[in-house]
Amino acid sequence: MDSRQAFRSCKTRIEFMTQVIKLSDSAANRIKEIMSSADNSAIGVRVGVQTGGCAGMSYIMEYAKDVKPNEEVIEDKGVKVLIDPNAIMYLLGTEMDYKKEKFSSQFVFKNPNETERCGCGESFKV
Repeated sequence: MDSRQAFRSCKTRIEFMTQVIKLSDSAANRIKEIMSSADNSAIGVRVGVQTGGCAGMSYIMEYAKDVKPNEEVIEDKGVKVLIDPNAIMYLLGTEMDYKKEKFSSQFVFKNPNETERCGCGESFKV
């Protein structure tokens, strides 16, 4: 059997798929809290990016009432996060966390694609 036949007859196929965003436990818990007080028509939260801010781009979050065409849907730790298709290439490999400090609380995005972040932490550059 030559190598082409051996390859064709292989019945095992492995696919690797990288999840666009990974959620920390604290981010998932906060999304659960937010969703508990949301309108009943909301099915999850939508994450995207928009142009603006000191460094050029910023993260946006909103309630999702439906799944839009080509959106990535992530169901993890009991929550549903929808990724805007225009943001996927900017968010690939990002970890979403939630930080609560003495005077503030916020979602924090640890994005390996960022090349720069503004001083206040509100915007980034890829």
